[in-house]
Amino acid sequence: MVDAHAREVRVAVLMGGRSAEREISLKTGAQVSAALEAKGFGVVEVDTGDSDFVTRFATSDCHVAFICLHGRFGEDGTVQGLCELLDIPYVGSGVLASALAMDKVMSKRFYRAAGIPTPDFFVLKRGEELDTGAIVATLGEKVVVKPANEGSALGVTIVHEPAELAQAVGVALTYDRTVLIERFVEGVEVTVGVLGNEHPMSLPTIEIVPEHEFYDFESKYLPGMSRHIIPARISEGARAECERLAVEAHLALGCRGMSRSDLIVSPDGAVQLLETNTIPGMTQTSLLPDAARAAGMEFPDLCSRLIELALEPRT
Repeated sequence: MVDAHAREVRVAVLMGGRSAEREISLKTGAQVSAALEAKGFGVVEVDTGDSDFVTRFATSDCHVAFICLHGRFGEDGTVQGLCELLDIPYVGSGVLASALAMDKVMSKRFYRAAGIPTPDFFVLKRGEELDTGAIVATLGEKVVVKPANEGSALGVTIVHEPAELAQAVGVALTYDRTVLIERFVEGVEVTVGVLGNEHPMSLPTIEIVPEHEFYDFESKYLPGMSRHIIPARISEGARAECERLAVEAHLALGCRGMSRSDLIVSPDGAVQLLETNTIPGMTQTSLLPDAARAAGMEFPDLCSRLIELALEPRT
């Protein structure tokens, strides 16, 4: 979108919110607002954690909303539904795709239905008995325990032996009533950003090298706690497969605008998809802006492109 047209477009940047990722959302929103203003857009910031945010948003006279909310009440389809009710176009995926991607259990079921390889898993709900023996028999001793509906690796634990499983499940249950217990897969962790609606394209594959054992909250958001290596140190065949699967996941879930899928490349080159994010972080340490930059798209241009995609008709 050229700057001359941008001056005619007013954008409501929805940020903050009430999830456990509120502070990250505020950082994302501030950087997106600055980038859009640099491109000439009119910007109004709306903190959805405020009690009157619906009125403020509805009366903002905006042409499009840029949703910079992570986690519950932002990435899960709720705010997308509000935008639909108000008839305001918005950046990113719709209600269904947002809800599916946010729910790690449902998204994995969709991956399986679409033929996308993903690690074997076990689902446990609050109140159900933890059958450690059955889990070990199905998934092995080393597993990853995650809340089904949470972002930024909050509540995630890598379990190395069965004795650690109950505590890890307890941690995950503090975030959500449903827990995903997933087979641990050794390999190189990579991520692939995708841009587009009906005809999406992948961005360059990034290898993630965290300072901690896995890409946890601190690794994601604190400078120096992870390295993003572009191009990823994997074979050309594995890289092509990662990018293909990320696009397939984008389409299978019905995503729009942008997504970012996390994958594991095993030593033998096999690729498995872990999860898909419909509202990736947009902070200075975030992965999607890094991938776009590697493709020749600076951050303000990325934000402008997402506005363009949001204004395309939703069929």
